[in-house]
Amino acid sequence: MVVSTGWSWWHALGRRKVLDSLALGSSELARVLSTFDLTALGVGSTLGVGVYVLAGNVSKNIAGPAVVVSFLIAAVASLFAGLCYAEFGARVPRAGSAYIYSYVCVGEFVAFIIGWNLILEYVIGSASVARGLSKYLDSLLNETMEQTFLETMPMATDSFALSPYFDIFAFGISFILAVALSLGVKESSLVNSLFTIVNIAVVLFVILAGSFKADSKNWAIKKEDIITDSPQGGGEGGFFPFGVSGAIKGAATCFYGFVGFDCVATTGEEVRNPQKAIPIAIILSLTIIFLSYFGVSTVLTLMWPYYLQDSDAPIPKVFLETGWPVAQWIVTIGGIFGLCASLFGAMFPLPRIIYAMAMDGLIFQFLGKVHHYFKTPFYGTLIAGLLTGLMAAIFDLDQLVNMMSIGTLLAYTIVAACVLLLRYTDLELCGGSDIVSSEYIESTNLVTLKEPVTFGTVSRQLFNPFRKKHPTFLSSSVVTVEVLVFGILSTLLGLCVVFWERDLADLNPWALSVTSVIGGILVLILLSVSLQPPSSKPLSFKVPFVPVVPAVSIVINIYLMLRLDGNTWIRFGVWMAIGVMLYFGYSIRHSEEAMFHCKTPIPVKDWLWGS
Repeated sequence: MVVSTGWSWWHALGRRKVLDSLALGSSELARVLSTFDLTALGVGSTLGVGVYVLAGNVSKNIAGPAVVVSFLIAAVASLFAGLCYAEFGARVPRAGSAYIYSYVCVGEFVAFIIGWNLILEYVIGSASVARGLSKYLDSLLNETMEQTFLETMPMATDSFALSPYFDIFAFGISFILAVALSLGVKESSLVNSLFTIVNIAVVLFVILAGSFKADSKNWAIKKEDIITDSPQGGGEGGFFPFGVSGAIKGAATCFYGFVGFDCVATTGEEVRNPQKAIPIAIILSLTIIFLSYFGVSTVLTLMWPYYLQDSDAPIPKVFLETGWPVAQWIVTIGGIFGLCASLFGAMFPLPRIIYAMAMDGLIFQFLGKVHHYFKTPFYGTLIAGLLTGLMAAIFDLDQLVNMMSIGTLLAYTIVAACVLLLRYTDLELCGGSDIVSSEYIESTNLVTLKEPVTFGTVSRQLFNPFRKKHPTFLSSSVVTVEVLVFGILSTLLGLCVVFWERDLADLNPWALSVTSVIGGILVLILLSVSLQPPSSKPLSFKVPFVPVVPAVSIVINIYLMLRLDGNTWIRFGVWMAIGVMLYFGYSIRHSEEAMFHCKTPIPVKDWLWGS
C-alpha cells in the first residue's frame, strides 16, 4: 500500500484508539480490586509525605494559620480535576489513566506525550517517597545510615542534583516493593490497605489528641509578640500574617499535597465494576485526604505558634514541645507506615501506564507482557522498580521534586479538555466519525447533521440560535476549536498573572486592561460552549456544571504549571525531546492503531521525509 506524503503523516498523529463494548469488558489482568481497595490506594498514595511535612512548612513560611484556607482552596482545585477523572473512569475503564483518555478522545501523538510524561511523573514521585522514607528512618537512627553510605558508597561528584552517596536502602525498598507488586495485585493491595488504615488512625490520633492542647490565641498572635529567625519572618500576625495573597500562594503548594489520587484511574482493568467503583473511590479519596489535611493543619497551628513550626517534621516537634513524648513516638512510627503506603501508591500506577502503552505498541511490547500465573505486567513492573530505585539512590531530589507536579498538572489539563470535547459530541468511543445513531436521524435534520464547516455556518453555530438538541459534526467542530482557543488564552491569562503580579496589585491600567480582555473572551467562549447541544450518552457518573468545572480546572492547572521554575521546564523539555524521538523513530510505525487503520505500516521515508 502506498501512503501519500503529508496527510498520512498528519493522520497518524491524530488517529484515535478504537474501543468497542467487548474491549471495554475484557482484560488479561485480574479483576480483583474493590471500591475499598481503590479508596485505600488513593488515600495511601496521597496521604504520605504531605501530611507529615506540608502543613508545618506552609504555615511557617507562606500562609500562617491560614494554611487551613490554603488546603481548602487546593482541595477545591483538586476536586475539579477529580470529577473529570471520575467521568472518564466511567467512560473508559481501562488501564492507563489520562493516557488512555487522551488516546480515545484527542489522538495518538498527544496520548503518547501524556503517557511519556506520566512515566516520568510516577518515577520521580516514587523515587522521592523512597528517598524521603530513607531519610525519615535515618533521622530516627541518628543519621547512622547516611554516615555508613558516605564511607562505603560515596559518589564524589559535583554534578547537578546528584546525591553525595548511593542510597542502597532507597534502592532496595523500591525494588522489593516492585517485586511485591509483580507477584499479585490483590496480595500487595491488602498490605497497602493495612498501612493506609494505620496511617489514617495516626492522623485521627493527631487531630483528637491535639485538640486537647489547642489554644485559639495562637490564631491571634500580635506582630510585636513574634520572635523568629525564619528568613521569611513572622509576617503581621493574626490569622492571615502573610495576607490573603499568602493563603493563595500557600494553596499552590498545598495543591501538590493532593497529587496522587489519579492513580485510582489507572486500575480500570483490575477493578470489579470499574464504571461505579472508580468515580466513588476518587471522590471518597479526595474527601478523606482533605479532612485529614484540614484537621492536622488546624490542630498544629492551634497547638503551637505558626512561626515556631518545624518545616521538616512538624507533628513530632509540636507534641514534644507541648510535653507529650509518647504521642511524639506514636506519630513518628505511624509516619513510617504512612510513607510505606505512599510509596506503594506512588509506584502502583507506573507499570499500568507502561502496560497500556506497550499493549498499544507505543513503547516496546515486551514491557506489557502479562505473567500467566500472577496476572500482572511482570517485566514492566520489575523494570519500573529498577528505574525508580536507581533514581532514588543516585539523585538528590530536592531540585527535581517539581517534575512530579508538572506531569500531573498537564495530565489534569488534558483530561479536563477531553471531558469538554466528549460531552459535546455523540460519536462513539471507537473514534468513527461516520457513526450516526437512530436518535440523531429521528430528531435532527440530516442536512443539518452533515452541514459543511464554513465561516458562515460556524458563525451561526457559535451561540446555537436554532437550539439544536443533539450534537452535529458542525457543533462538535465548534467546541473542539473553542476548547483549543480556551487553552491558549488560559495560558496567556496565566502568563499575565505570573509576570504582571505586582502591576495587577497596583492596578496598572495596561495590565488590568489586557488581563480583563483575555478574561472576558474566556467567559464568552464558555458561554458559547454551554449553548452547544450536549451528548445524551448515559453514564454512571457525569461531571456537574459542565462546562464551568472542566474550564476552571484547565485555568487553575495551567496557572500552577506556569508558577513552576525555569529549570523544571528545561528538564521537562529534555525528557519530552527524548520521547518525541522515540515516537517518530519507533511508535508511529508499531502502533496497534496503525495496524488497524492501515494494513501496511507507514514507510519510514514517507512519514519522515515524504516521497
